[in-house]
Amino acid sequence: MSRMSALVIDLQQYEAGEMGGDEVLDLFAFLIKTNMAWTLQGDYGRTARALIDEGLIDEAGEITFLALSVGRP
Repeated sequence: MSRMSALVIDLQQYEAGEMGGDEVLDLFAFLIKTNMAWTLQGDYGRTARALIDEGLIDEAGEITFLALSVGRP
């Protein structure tokens, strides 16, 4: 399966509320790293910004020590 196909499945699972906290964090880290978070519909950008502001993911899309130390959401 291509990365794009896997991403579509991940986005569908996220929107359906079928992802755990670790999976959501991994998804948004990827979306931030690739700058896709800022080009998808508004909720993705707002959620990405909230995760950055909370210190769980940095501006480069890396999951932070804080997220790891609190057991990730």
